[in-house]
Amino acid sequence: MPLKAVLFDAGNTVMLINYGVVSDALRAEGFDVDEVAVREAEYHARVRLDSILAQRHSTEAPQIFQTYMQFVCEGLGVPWGAAAERALCRIAEYHREYNLWNQPNPQAHAVLQALQGHGLTLGMVSNSNGWVERLVMESGLRPYFHFVLDSRLVGVEKPDPRIFQIALDQVGISPAEALYIGDLYSIDVVGARAAGMRAILLDPAGLWDHVDCLKARDLSEAADLVLTQLL
Repeated sequence: MPLKAVLFDAGNTVMLINYGVVSDALRAEGFDVDEVAVREAEYHARVRLDSILAQRHSTEAPQIFQTYMQFVCEGLGVPWGAAAERALCRIAEYHREYNLWNQPNPQAHAVLQALQGHGLTLGMVSNSNGWVERLVMESGLRPYFHFVLDSRLVGVEKPDPRIFQIALDQVGISPAEALYIGDLYSIDVVGARAAGMRAILLDPAGLWDHVDCLKARDLSEAADLVLTQLL
């Protein structure tokens, strides 16, 4: 069945972590880190986090965010102690106030425009804290999306297939006519497949060789997969 829609995750897909907030918080406590190092550490942290999320923990639980950030610190070689804890408290406070995933992916405009240009309907399905619509609006990306679903507002989280079905109902298509792009295997790929959809996992550092799905290094490569192999 021909592909009619591409649905996207928000965090680590269309919207990226504000790596500067993380590096600034750690530097304020005396740790010599930069944004590039934080980004690389985060790639490894999300793979580690996925094994926890596979046990059906909510991505939006405060303890999951703390564990995630601890994994980032470990990847940076930051020893756990009072200084690291103060930095993580500062990062968590920022996340509560502004949402840490507030930077648009630099590839997003070109990718979304290209997919729209091929007649595909675009949507967003995100586990979030009620902020995702605002963040996408402020990024200038909202006009590309037919709809934006936020788990806090619809009352169900990925990988529950019901949130994907809500998305499909928004455009009146079958699961076989849609594909999902995200960054966590146990949340995004497993959830999309449970709803009957195809999925692409973003794997920027080549760390997901152990999972059985289509993978792309970045949004541009994912779009190329869609346009050259899946249409």
